[in-house]
Amino acid sequence: VQLQASGGGLVQAGDSLRLSCAASGRTFSSYVMGWFRQAPGKEREFVGCITSSGGRIFYADSAKGRFTISRDNAKNTVYLQMNSLKPEDTAVYYCAATFPGGEYRKPRGYNYWGQGTQVTVSS
Repeated sequence: VQLQASGGGLVQAGDSLRLSCAASGRTFSSYVMGWFRQAPGKEREFVGCITSSGGRIFYADSAKGRFTISRDNAKNTVYLQMNSLKPEDTAVYYCAATFPGGEYRKPRGYNYWGQGTQVTVSS
């Protein structure tokens, strides 16, 4: 599967952004989809993930209450709605895909990655 993330940009603290990740292929609905982010000089960190049917969603503590992950399997797309953005949310955001049963909170648990989209939040 090939993944294409989009929707990043420069915003002010408190603003919202919605990232999208479009997937190619006919098996999108089989994958667990994750969102990760990586700030300069830091390791890639888990933001959240959504199971293949969308029935379960998991978030990092930093994302709980502000970020929402959803997916539209008919459109082969997963979304990351980010509200109340903070300067510390500044990072390159990546979407990733894996098969059920993996380590959803770890980058090594994912088989496929998108190219990333930059999110910059100014104070």
